[in-house]
Amino acid sequence: MSALEFSRMVKARQLPAAALVLEANEAERTALAKRFGLPSVLALRAVASLEQDGKAVRATGSLSAVIVQNCSISGEEFEVAIEEPLALRFVEEGRIAPALSEDEEIEIELSPDDCDEIEYSGESFDLGEAVAQSLGLAIDPYAEGPNADAARKEAGIEGDDAPSGPLAEALKALKRD
Repeated sequence: MSALEFSRMVKARQLPAAALVLEANEAERTALAKRFGLPSVLALRAVASLEQDGKAVRATGSLSAVIVQNCSISGEEFEVAIEEPLALRFVEEGRIAPALSEDEEIEIELSPDDCDEIEYSGESFDLGEAVAQSLGLAIDPYAEGPNADAARKEAGIEGDDAPSGPLAEALKALKRD
């Protein structure tokens, strides 16, 4: 297994009293861009407050990033600002219910206040990797850049709201005449 791009280990038994600020340096941002298939990550910053929650550790705060990604329509690069809340819960390995077998079903309802649970082993957990994973989930894989509509028009692609079908074709033909 290769080294993680944005690792920030935190000791579970000696939580800092103040909020932690995590910022990715240039090498980390370059590695994260490669991991997520982006032209670049220009900035990545997270602020997280940690508190003991029984045998678990709860991390709440925010993530902000500026990334460059390719438009899903034109392919051109454009900048995207990402602002996401963080709500994570680090639990000791074995505390999350084991996966069900194929023939078993379970229904779980999650509220917006529920945290993502992340297992860790040993005395420390990796808050940086959790932030990196949160960034990966926040990236829109179908983001459209500022010139997406022009690229559609140039390619002759009409929007979903454009009239279509035999009647629409007949009306277009009438307008041309």
